[in-house]
Amino acid sequence: MNYIVDSVDSALKLLSHVAEHLGLGVTELANRLGINKSRAYRMLCTLELHRFVVLDTRASTYSLGPQAFVIGVAAAQQNTLVRSAQKHMLSLNQAINETVVLRVREGLETVCVARCETTHEMRTVGAVGNRRPLNSGASGRILLAFAPAAVRTEYLARLKKLPQPPDLMKLVDELDAIARKGYAVSVGEVTAGAVAISVPVHDVSGDTIAAVSISGPEMRISRIEIPDYLERLQACSRTISAELGYAAPQLTPQPA
Repeated sequence: MNYIVDSVDSALKLLSHVAEHLGLGVTELANRLGINKSRAYRMLCTLELHRFVVLDTRASTYSLGPQAFVIGVAAAQQNTLVRSAQKHMLSLNQAINETVVLRVREGLETVCVARCETTHEMRTVGAVGNRRPLNSGASGRILLAFAPAAVRTEYLARLKKLPQPPDLMKLVDELDAIARKGYAVSVGEVTAGAVAISVPVHDVSGDTIAAVSISGPEMRISRIEIPDYLERLQACSRTISAELGYAAPQLTPQPA
């Protein structure tokens, strides 16, 4: 038996689309969701009544309203991963004054679930809720490298179907190397001139449930700074993972 309420399903899809695509009007939202304009408008009016969205009357576009932020803050407080990570991310952010980001895998995409911004005017642009294809950027590489084998196989199969697929053997070798090293670095991949360093976060079972990263412009994060930033980032990840119940395996001393 199907217990899905179609109207609620459509309204939530519409709200999610407003959250992920700022500055769209009713016509474009309706087209993207494949519903008629009249229905989309009625749903937006209902969401606006409950303060989940607000209408910019000058541009005739919608954005999230105050009630959406109330829900978002409550979700962040209730989410064990985000709640555990944020204070340690903030400490790292204050120590180095660069942006620190936490991303998780959702299907074959990654989603930003927490972010601590630098105070520098020159910074990488992003927001909580931002989505990217899996394997995009250093954090995506981490989440794909440490993903279950079935997820990696599915993602590679999808890439193979692209009109101009990447070199899959090279990508597999790169992912294997990341899994061995335990970190990934990207330069100018998502944003021109930006450097990102990322490491995995583990839960009590040892699974990788997130990737925590440092990002900033090359002029501030040069090859000289990367080892120090990586060490700090790994310490941050270890602290978050330990708080989630992860116990790192102890290395057995080798006989002399």
